[in-house]
Amino acid sequence: MNSLGLCWDVRAGIWSEGQGRAVTASYVSVLIPECGVLPEVLKNTIADVGEYYLVRSLAVHQLVAQEFIDCFVRRGSCYALTYNTRIDQDNTAALLPTGKLILSVDKDTYEELGLQGRPSRYSGKKPMRYIITIDLTDSNFHPDGKKHKRVLWALKEKKPLEFDFLLAWYNSGAEGSTLMSYFPKNQIQALKPKVTFSTLRDLQCPTLQSNELQGKPEESCSTEELFEWLGAVLNQVNLDNVSSSFLSTYCCPQPNTIADRAFLCTITGFIIPEKIIQLLEQLCCYFGEPKLAPWLTLTVHGFADSPVSWRENEHGFHKGGENLYNFVLFRNLDYWLQMALGTNDDCPP
Repeated sequence: MNSLGLCWDVRAGIWSEGQGRAVTASYVSVLIPECGVLPEVLKNTIADVGEYYLVRSLAVHQLVAQEFIDCFVRRGSCYALTYNTRIDQDNTAALLPTGKLILSVDKDTYEELGLQGRPSRYSGKKPMRYIITIDLTDSNFHPDGKKHKRVLWALKEKKPLEFDFLLAWYNSGAEGSTLMSYFPKNQIQALKPKVTFSTLRDLQCPTLQSNELQGKPEESCSTEELFEWLGAVLNQVNLDNVSSSFLSTYCCPQPNTIADRAFLCTITGFIIPEKIIQLLEQLCCYFGEPKLAPWLTLTVHGFADSPVSWRENEHGFHKGGENLYNFVLFRNLDYWLQMALGTNDDCPP
């Protein structure tokens, strides 16, 4: 499989997942063993993950206004997620790049709104939470239609809902309005993801073979062992397995090797799938020239309190709100894709 083939294969996979995910990632991590200096083009891609916006006290009915739909929903990929809301306790909302507005509301709010929805799958026998889906790109959803008037009346007059929102918009270079100019300056704030770089010294790394599923167990660590080890590294867990440690006796699985230096980058913020795709494509190109690294990883964490996860499936917090995936890219451009969800969530098809 060549680099271009992998990029397009991955693009198709992430794009469909990105379309179905609530809205982007809360943070992205890149780990490259045996890497001391990052290539300039890759460093620039990481630095250019794009701005996002925090809009204070945004009424939900503004997202269903025709002007907003015409300017942003129909002219690109628009993402929005309520900020500092808890999916298991508060009313929450998300706008997907497919143009669907998802509301996850409690029973009282649902009854006051009077909009059609369905009981949350996590409500138990007596539904206490409901999911409302509004397709802003539906041909019947226009200012003169009954559906649009009904939704606008419910959200503006019957039961006004207002939240702080994280917003992002991707429009492939098309000209037109910007989110910064659309909202009042005292209401919107432009933010940039936080990027941290670090070098890990003498890191024990699992020995991986891209054909691990067909290979011999003694030649390669399993995908499950790699996933567990990666979680420990990203959370800076000590891997020394010291008997006197009361925190962790975890150690790197066998077989393993020692990487003199490993590059670790973490990007934290409101990161849209299009930017993740660009980063993944540059990581594919990393192996275009001979490298000591036998593999590298890209880990993407979705928001724990997003009302949807994969392909618009409802997301439940359960214990930790797990909602993530991980790519392992090998030198020969084979790759593994690992996905993790909460206990109750549906696995993606």
